[in-house]
Amino acid sequence: MSRLPLDDRDIAILTVLSREGRIAKTALAERVNLSPTPCWERLRKLERAGLIRGYRTDVSLAQLGPHVIVFVTVELESHRAESFQAFERAVAGQEEVVSCWAIGGGYDYLLQIVTRDVASYQALIERMLATRTGMKRYFTYIVTKEVKDAAPPFALLHRKPPKV
Repeated sequence: MSRLPLDDRDIAILTVLSREGRIAKTALAERVNLSPTPCWERLRKLERAGLIRGYRTDVSLAQLGPHVIVFVTVELESHRAESFQAFERAVAGQEEVVSCWAIGGGYDYLLQIVTRDVASYQALIERMLATRTGMKRYFTYIVTKEVKDAAPPFALLHRKPPKV
């Protein structure tokens, strides 16, 4: 898969949109020092290339109601391909699991779960254990305070590493 060549303006567009997804196209063009038509063309190019996968709203869960955010590390019983596939299918069907990453190291997966309370979280885990998702063990980390939630550093990620 070849990467789409990006320049500083493309990175600026991605950076602004990651922080302000509802920004008007004319305001976006102004912020990245382009006239509206070239800015719109670049935006469409980034969307077509799959760099922009969608637009979301950052909802204040605290304003919505009581909730708990939980991170869970999971180790599977078996490390066969079908075990990973079965676990991933099971996770895909759980509404409260908002993110799931396969990870290297001591655990197989890292889950992010958002639910009403600790009792709801425990009920989810019990369902997952009862339906034989292949979980050998899991470790629970309850979020007590959000310290930082930022967009990735697009300019840093796009920069070519220095030659050594």
